[in-house]
Amino acid sequence: MTTTTLAALVPLLPFLGAVAGLLLGRTAPGFVRPLAVLPPLASLVLAALVAGRQGGGRAIDAYTLLTPTGSVPVDLALYIDGFAALVAILVAFVATCVQIYSTGYLRDDPRYPSYAALVSLFTSAMLLVVYSGDLIVLLVGWEVMGICSYFLVGHYWGTPEARAASLKAFLVTKLGDVPFLIGLFALGTDAGSFRITRVLGAVASGGLDHPTLIALLLLAGVAGKSAQFPLHTWLPDAMAGPTPVSALIHAATMVAAGVYFVARLLPVFEASAAAMTVLAVMAAVTMLGSGLAALAQDDIKRVLAYSTIGQLGYMTGALAVGDRGAAVFHLLAHGAFKALLFLAAGAVIHAAGTNSLAAMSRMGHLRDRVPDAFWTMTVALLALAAIPPFSGFFSKESVLGAAERLATGHPGPAPGAAGWIVLVAALATALLTAAYATRLWLLAFRGRGAEAPEHGRQPLTMTVVLWVLAVPSLAFGALAYRTLPGWFDGGSLAPTLLTSILGTGLAVVGGLLAYGAWQRAAARAPRVPLGAVAAHPEGDAGLVEAEAIAAHEPAYGDIAEAPDPADPGRLLLGPLYGPAAAGFHLDAVYSALFVRPVLGAASLVRFLDREVVDTYVRGAAALPRLLGAAVRRAQTGNVQTYVSALLAGTVVLTVAVLLVASGA
Repeated sequence: MTTTTLAALVPLLPFLGAVAGLLLGRTAPGFVRPLAVLPPLASLVLAALVAGRQGGGRAIDAYTLLTPTGSVPVDLALYIDGFAALVAILVAFVATCVQIYSTGYLRDDPRYPSYAALVSLFTSAMLLVVYSGDLIVLLVGWEVMGICSYFLVGHYWGTPEARAASLKAFLVTKLGDVPFLIGLFALGTDAGSFRITRVLGAVASGGLDHPTLIALLLLAGVAGKSAQFPLHTWLPDAMAGPTPVSALIHAATMVAAGVYFVARLLPVFEASAAAMTVLAVMAAVTMLGSGLAALAQDDIKRVLAYSTIGQLGYMTGALAVGDRGAAVFHLLAHGAFKALLFLAAGAVIHAAGTNSLAAMSRMGHLRDRVPDAFWTMTVALLALAAIPPFSGFFSKESVLGAAERLATGHPGPAPGAAGWIVLVAALATALLTAAYATRLWLLAFRGRGAEAPEHGRQPLTMTVVLWVLAVPSLAFGALAYRTLPGWFDGGSLAPTLLTSILGTGLAVVGGLLAYGAWQRAAARAPRVPLGAVAAHPEGDAGLVEAEAIAAHEPAYGDIAEAPDPADPGRLLLGPLYGPAAAGFHLDAVYSALFVRPVLGAASLVRFLDREVVDTYVRGAAALPRLLGAAVRRAQTGNVQTYVSALLAGTVVLTVAVLLVASGA
């Protein structure tokens, strides 16, 4: 079988699995779990074979004309270089882990068949984005992911939080997709083709007439998809969906698509120094803002959501300094440990049984209750905090090293100021990341909340997946920084001495500050009661989460309700704690700037339609109705009346004719 055929099957198999799952979900429920797990597993094997044949060498480029569209054709094209080959493995690997985990986590969920099918469709769409060699075909996968996220985030549609979160995710990402679509059309028009190879060729030859405008339009879509400032507000709210969905979105699909797109078309952005500077500023604001917000969240999944936003900021920062190798390296490492963090959080949520979904201030005695989640999440948090030798250290240091090189005068595609912006923000974020990672670990596993009732042991499928993901979270970075340059652009990904010392030192300081604040706060804070929590069947984690969201206590989704005063984030942030917990009130700003004016305009249109347009319509209908009523009165049914009227009319007409004749 040719490499092109193998590559075509990689996104096709999950798509077929999704279709079969939707068709057989009700009629043959016994096939649902095999149809959920086997297609992404087969795609993983095929993606590994494709990567082995590509080997980091010459890109695989195959295409056929999809349809004649006039001057700019659309091709069904594959373009697989080292970046695409490795990212496809990540997507298939995480999707397989999520599907296996979900068989236990949602085993009693009545909507599991549709959930599993949508996860497969989500996976297929992301793989299409990764392998596509044509921008219009890439756009298809890009938009399919948007609708899949809408349905999956709203899986618990019976709760208002899930419905609102799914709608918000859809609308905010679509807000970025509108300029993104315009930018794609402008790029294809300037380049004369939507084929990625021809677009890059046009950039190399200076064929783009409007590089800055195109790059900025595309960045709007990237900001929405990858949850970068200012279009990041949908991602924390998306935690209302099932935890495995969060793992998939945050680790390998959706948010990774924007970063991958910029890496794929980086020369387009490098053609504009202004666009690279905007990208650097966007990355810096995203990193710092998300780090502060994560330090003030009480819900464990919202902490991880803001963490994802910040780590994506590292990736866009690497792209802003022109090093896509460092960006994709961090994308690969982050995919492993972030999937582990979310899936371990699912086990913690089940064990905690809190009525506020996953309020860390109410957790207690969980280390011994979920030892697998404790140890694997510890590994993932160390990787997140970039502590050597965990994978996050090597990938994050590659970003810091790239920023340092540009900032210290090495020639690059971006202004030196962009290097300084990214470097300073990334170092400050390293401290914040270690602080909120330590805070999460302390509150979740050494918290002083009351012990929840026993909910039974975790299903084996969940536990096995946690340990499988722990392996790359621990060992991937040390192996990859030596081998990945051959798959990428050949640039060094090795840690540099200065940034390693600074980054690790700041991470240690952040962790120590969080630990000290926790001890000080815990010493003077009362024990927080958990409250009565009903026991749930063994392994019924998905229903625990759904009922927790349905309870809708103020601690979830209502920042005004303060968490436990033992929270070390209060001491670390001081007066900044409130704004950070509320996401710096960006939702309120957007509501004032966009939502209220739109609602006001809609109310005005409705008033004009009802009071003006409908008045004319009612008037136009009233006149015929009145005439009809007058004519209807003459229809008495009496023959003598009709004959009399006929004779009277005849007399009148005769007199009129005689008068006209005499006058003539």
